[in-house]
Amino acid sequence: MQSPTRTVAADRAAASGPPVAAQPVPERPPGDGLEARLAAVKTEMDARLAQAAVAYEVNTAHIETTPVDWSRIGAPSAPTAPLPTPPVPSAPPGLAPHATPVAGLLHRASLRLRTDGWCAGALADDDGHLCSLGAILRESGGERHIEAQAMAVLLETIRRQFGPHVESVPSFNDAWGNGREPTRMLEQAAILADARGL
Repeated sequence: MQSPTRTVAADRAAASGPPVAAQPVPERPPGDGLEARLAAVKTEMDARLAQAAVAYEVNTAHIETTPVDWSRIGAPSAPTAPLPTPPVPSAPPGLAPHATPVAGLLHRASLRLRTDGWCAGALADDDGHLCSLGAILRESGGERHIEAQAMAVLLETIRRQFGPHVESVPSFNDAWGNGREPTRMLEQAAILADARGL
């Protein structure tokens, strides 16, 4: 016979056995999530696309194409004017291919950067390297109105290539780790100035 003092809760506890510690929820192994699977698929697809691009180039290299008949689409069959060619970078500083003053100044400044070297953060450094503005000032011979025109054309050329957010020529020059782009922009500006007759 059971004791009258025994409660229903005690009966239930006895029936269920000894208390069991809570089991931790097993964690998913790393790399098992959606992001990891998507990254794996992307890597595989990139490899397949690269392989397909190489296969396409190899398989179509021997195919000869016929020239486009521009008259069928309403365009002239030949360009009406020759495209401007960039100045030869290795030309000696005394031979400027541009006859106009501003274009000649920009061309000489690009050659000056190539010969004297490029710097950032100053018009000229202790080694004689120049920034874009320093090269223009060095080559201008003190003609302030030509310097101003050259700087305006250079800034316009830079903004055409890199966007309207470029504040000034010095800020553009100082944003680079080497003089390749500043020198190229001087050459492009020389072509633009020459085309405008400046």
